[in-house]
Amino acid sequence: MDYKKAGVDIEAGYKSVELMKDHVKATMRSEVLTNLGGFSGAFSLTKIKEMEDPVLLSGTDGCGTKVKLAFILDKHDTIGIDAVAMCVNDVVCAGGEPLFFLDYIACGKNYPEKIATIVSGVAEGCKQSECALIGGETAEHPGLMPKDEYDLAGFAVGVVDRKDLITGENIKPGDVLVGIASSGVHSNGFSLVRQVFNMSEEALNTYYDSLGKTLGEALIEPTRIYVKALKKIKNAGITIKGCSHITGGGFYENIPRMLPDGVRAVVKKDSYEVPPIFKMLMKDGDIAEEMMYNTFNMGIGMVLALDEQDVEKAMTAIEEAGDTAFIIGNIETGEKGVTLC
Repeated sequence: MDYKKAGVDIEAGYKSVELMKDHVKATMRSEVLTNLGGFSGAFSLTKIKEMEDPVLLSGTDGCGTKVKLAFILDKHDTIGIDAVAMCVNDVVCAGGEPLFFLDYIACGKNYPEKIATIVSGVAEGCKQSECALIGGETAEHPGLMPKDEYDLAGFAVGVVDRKDLITGENIKPGDVLVGIASSGVHSNGFSLVRQVFNMSEEALNTYYDSLGKTLGEALIEPTRIYVKALKKIKNAGITIKGCSHITGGGFYENIPRMLPDGVRAVVKKDSYEVPPIFKMLMKDGDIAEEMMYNTFNMGIGMVLALDEQDVEKAMTAIEEAGDTAFIIGNIETGEKGVTLC
């Protein structure tokens, strides 16, 4: 008896590391001091010494049951983008710059080519967010997970000067809510999605005119990363008063998280066009509209609270970053929460 016969292939682990090295190398920043394969990742803090009062930010998350979709479609090159996006979008909500990222892949069996493909997506997410992939772990769990399945999670660290920290404390009545478009369902609500739609390969590969693509393509579209958009706004000299990443819990749970006591967010549902995938979900699943807004991003991945005089300039910056922005509402006096009308 040996470890391989017990289900853990150490040689496959070595091969996985070799296959992913080029992807990881493409994410490097000048601050990275170690190479892939060490026991830890080292990142120099020299640059943040220029800040008056540097504050470290962190975020950790996974892709939820969206990985099931990747299994069925046998498409593993974008799920890593989702893992990065879920973490770095939380970091930028506080005004931070993501510095580095680490991933964790748990699998039933280590297939080196598949693991390298997953990590290629992680690396792509890191490139989109300009953070370095400085380490990670691939854990083989025979007997605990099916051989062809895996789970993926990650951890991001960022930094912000305390004076630039987005806290929401200065949000006031009259401020404007600007929404930045999502790329689709992102990485939340897939337990409900998988109950609504037939998750067979045939069903997912069915083309729909309303979507302009197959159902599978619409659902697996990776989570939009908003790092560049928020950086553009900051570089334009605009103060973001509040920022909310629309993830699990949709509008009702996430928008209030950026609000101080005494104010209420009012969102106008007709201020933008809800993407077709959400309309299909609502119709096919017979899901109440309130539940849709309490589960999904409904086409808005990030909501910003801005002073009215900064809105036009901020929207220009967002569009220059390659994103789409909408004025979706405003702030009013009232009990902390959100009203959709």
